[in-house]
Amino acid sequence: SRRRHKKRKSVTMVGTSNVASDAARATLTVSTTILEKDQLLREVIAAASPLQLTVIEKSPPKKKGGAGGEELKLVLVGSEVNLSSIPPPVELTQRNAILRSLCGPALHYALDHGPNYFLGGHALSLSGGTGGGLEDNMAVPSSASSALALAGISSWMSVASSIREDATGESVKDLLPKLDAYLATRSFLVPNSPKATLADYDLIYAIAEKAAGAENILDGLVNVNRWMSSSPSASVVASISPVFFYGDEPEEVLAAAAAAVSAAPAKAVSKGQEKPAAKAAAGGAGGLTEEQKKAAADKRAKKANEKAAKKAKQPNAKAGNAPTDEIDISALDIRVGKIVKVWKHETAEKLYCESIDVGEKEPRSIASGLRPFYELDGMENKMVLVLCNLKARNLVGFPSHGMVLCASNADHTKVKLIAPPADAKPGDRIMFGDFKGKPEAENKVGKKKMLEKLLPDLKTNADGAVVWKGVISKVGESGAACIAEEKMADALVG
Repeated sequence: SRRRHKKRKSVTMVGTSNVASDAARATLTVSTTILEKDQLLREVIAAASPLQLTVIEKSPPKKKGGAGGEELKLVLVGSEVNLSSIPPPVELTQRNAILRSLCGPALHYALDHGPNYFLGGHALSLSGGTGGGLEDNMAVPSSASSALALAGISSWMSVASSIREDATGESVKDLLPKLDAYLATRSFLVPNSPKATLADYDLIYAIAEKAAGAENILDGLVNVNRWMSSSPSASVVASISPVFFYGDEPEEVLAAAAAAVSAAPAKAVSKGQEKPAAKAAAGGAGGLTEEQKKAAADKRAKKANEKAAKKAKQPNAKAGNAPTDEIDISALDIRVGKIVKVWKHETAEKLYCESIDVGEKEPRSIASGLRPFYELDGMENKMVLVLCNLKARNLVGFPSHGMVLCASNADHTKVKLIAPPADAKPGDRIMFGDFKGKPEAENKVGKKKMLEKLLPDLKTNADGAVVWKGVISKVGESGAACIAEEKMADALVG
């Protein structure tokens, strides 16, 4: 993709110590010893465009006494366009900050949208959703949930670091049962992420390293094993990322750059050398023949004609014929429920099994990971909110049909149930202002990934009331709001 930057602004990414970047190019200097043992770093390098990231691999120098020094440094470099407006290069030396920066502002968020989503799409959301344009609002969070998600990624990566640094292996043994309960109702570590993020990969690699030297530490951890097996290696997800230009390069340079990307080897670095594709981009298109130039021009003309023909066949949106994929919170069937029976799951230490009246002929069976937060005798007869139009599934062998909605902080260390108003009855539907559409079918909710699209905007406000995009929830004859217990404010709901 080409990006024209007439007015260049710095950008800020949460979780990297407020590092400002004014470039789409960066240089990473790394010791061979670090690269050999850091699988995630290798895979992020491989996913990055060789035209944006220059990697210099160095053999560690020998010091007195035979000890070798290690080097890891990322320098964010400004473009040669409009030099007077460019701040001095920014240098990072902390491994986790480097990884998050590479997947965020350092390369214009190229690794935070499909197919990678290394930061769950949340860094791109905070940037204003432009995916590379430096706009005035890029440093202003567009979603509080994205800021919390990035903080969560940072925290989980710190957990992974502590596991790697623990020579005894006790920290991973202590973490695994808690992690298994945490993952009982989650696909990935960070809520509302479409795919595994840096946090997932980093922790999986750290656990796998410790598990290789210990016997049976993963036995019986159904959710952890499912999570580890369903989150593919980062290298499986990675592919050549978008390449950004400043818009003033000759067409020959752009053609040469595209050819360099296509020919870029899968291996990210060559010992002691810069990436060949990066050199090609910097050196221009001196090697293009007239025949190659003509072929590139013909290809561009053919693509333009195909695009025009496709546009002509599309229905007129103004005439009301164009389909729309827009959905709102009314697509979710959120109802008042009453827990009529609750008991502990036989094998999952963190799960309650509940029978909940949601206004149907028979109560629904639902499993919830609430045992770390609520005592058993305090659960029965509680009025709660239940998301009903989810397909039934087995949670550690228990058939669960629905989800009890709770308010939680970013790292899920504090969780509170949400109480409907006193006059609400089981089965009453929660509504949000003028969003009054009919709930979607269960299979469509999953197929269209509606939870991923809608839940990031479902949260509590400063008063602890549940809102969606700022519109307050209402239910019952009084039309009162649903309030998180203890009026837990500014929390995620899910």
